Amino acid sequence: MTVEHSDFRSDTVTRPSSAMREAMAQAPVGDDVLDGDPTVQELEREAARWLGKEAALFVPSGTMANQIAVSVWTRPGDEVLLESHAHMLSYESGALGALHGVQTMTIEGEGGVMTREQVEARIRPDFVHCPRTALLCLEQTHMSSGGRVVPIERFHGPLLAARDRGIPVHLDGARLANAVVASGVSAEEWARQVDSVSLCFSKGLGAPVGSVVAGSAEFREKALRVRKRLGGWMRQSGIIAAGALLALRENVDRLAEDHALAKQLAEALHAMDGLVCPPETVHTNIALVRVEHPELSAVDVAARLFENRVRVMPLDPHHLRFVTHMDVGAKDLERLVRSLRGIMTA
Repeated sequence: MTVEHSDFRSDTVTRPSSAMREAMAQAPVGDDVLDGDPTVQELEREAARWLGKEAALFVPSGTMANQIAVSVWTRPGDEVLLESHAHMLSYESGALGALHGVQTMTIEGEGGVMTREQVEARIRPDFVHCPRTALLCLEQTHMSSGGRVVPIERFHGPLLAARDRGIPVHLDGARLANAVVASGVSAEEWARQVDSVSLCFSKGLGAPVGSVVAGSAEFREKALRVRKRLGGWMRQSGIIAAGALLALRENVDRLAEDHALAKQLAEALHAMDGLVCPPETVHTNIALVRVEHPELSAVDVAARLFENRVRVMPLDPHHLRFVTHMDVGAKDLERLVRSLRGIMTA
């Protein structure tokens, strides 16, 4: 018999609800390559409205959404500006160079925050010996810093630097819905000044698969060709688009529950000897915990938690990542806290 674990590894482990499974089973579908799939088209229209963009394109994954944008905005030999811990740089398998032949210029941000001055200093001059600065990429929320929200007033600085030089901006908005709920700033406002934006439905929003990339109608036309090139064309994809559509309509506001649980988790763990997780660093549904134990590493703690039916992701020898989502609740937090107290005091 399978033993159920409390799974705090990621918000991608969620399972579709009964209502979502029913919506997927009943979804009107068509061949999205030949004649169009009506459910996909409905999702693309609704996602575009939510993001305040003219058009959106449904794709299998967030990585593909981001890489489509890079392909549209750059050509081989160009340079892309990113924060040094950006997901697109660290966790998309080297796609920037492998797929597009671009190089990167990184900026050391603070919790994902870059300044206007930092961006301006790294934009290349128009000089034959230099690569062309072709794209600035931003991320909201910033995953590597623990799902932190870049404040809107600090979000605008890098945008203005790029605007002044005519450089397009792409926003990796995989967890943009979390930023919307945490900040009270609408998705349309976050995306207003960027040229393209991605959004993932299979993280905290609870769909089993799917993302969109959005921008102008012209951007979408170019993105269609790139999606084909990357193998992202799908046929009766309304079956999965229906899950994403329900997620967008019904699961955004409930992210507040995940944020509250992550804050409770941080408070409980920070109070334990040997664990450091200041609650004020938890903005959304991700808590990064530093293990300061004389004999146990983060990997050791994760292994012992697993024995207690709790799953968590060790990031390195000193840090654990906990992510809250719709499939964990108060009882899972109780199990986690009880298990950790035993491990840390043994």
